[in-house]
Amino acid sequence: MTTNTLIALVDASAYAESVCHHAAWIAGRNSWKVKVYHVMGRRDAVDKQDLSGAIRLGARSALLEQLSELDATRAKLAHEHGRAILEDAKAIIVGDGDIAVETRLRQGDLVETVTAKEETGDMIVIGKRGEAAGLAMEHLGSNLERIVRASHRPVYIANRAFKPINSVLVAFDGGPSSLKAIDYIARSPMFAGLTVTLVFAGKNTPAIQKSLSDATATLKAGGFEAKTIVESGEPEKVLAQITSTGAHELLVMGAYGHSRVRSFIIGSTTTEMIRSCKVPILIMR
Repeated sequence: MTTNTLIALVDASAYAESVCHHAAWIAGRNSWKVKVYHVMGRRDAVDKQDLSGAIRLGARSALLEQLSELDATRAKLAHEHGRAILEDAKAIIVGDGDIAVETRLRQGDLVETVTAKEETGDMIVIGKRGEAAGLAMEHLGSNLERIVRASHRPVYIANRAFKPINSVLVAFDGGPSSLKAIDYIARSPMFAGLTVTLVFAGKNTPAIQKSLSDATATLKAGGFEAKTIVESGEPEKVLAQITSTGAHELLVMGAYGHSRVRSFIIGSTTTEMIRSCKVPILIMR
């Protein structure tokens, strides 16, 4: 069941603005509304020291009261900060087009929130790195891979800077999820008018050629004249090299497959791929 809704996850990182611009682009092309979530992490309770001994009972009680007031102030500021992030996000998305935007402030675990709410959306957008990761290449958002693994919806991973998308590269392995991705592209208004290229990394066989031919036929029925590329090598290296040329602004890949792509999408190489790929990535189910 479709909801005509995009779920966008924002924080205070440098990637949040890009998430908003990508969300506006996706929602605008699909005629969807956007629900923007900011999830505050669980706050540890203020440590209460043992104030017995030399400190009189009255002084100890007064100090505990002050600590409690300070904790309440911090919680209030955190909520105000979260609301400010959401208002900024809404302003960016609305500024990019006539898009309906709702905001949600939540507290708890981000992945648990996404799992509980994903049925209310058709796609999830998240930044490649969170506010705690910084901008170094070796750091990724701590929740990113958890969300990719846990979600049953397509996950769109935004890179740091939004760039207009004209050409799409599709990682193709002939497996069920890549075929489902092809069907999604052929039917979705999100991809209408874009250039599509299919790339297979591995040994060229008659079976792969047949799969590529069937996939391009599906795309042609949807109005696409897709190109195909077959290159030997490890999928993550081949895809990283092709996307580094600047010829494609979006990489689409299936989350599961029957080839080496399966292990690198759901295994440790996922992180390597996301690190090295400089364009946004749409991971399909």
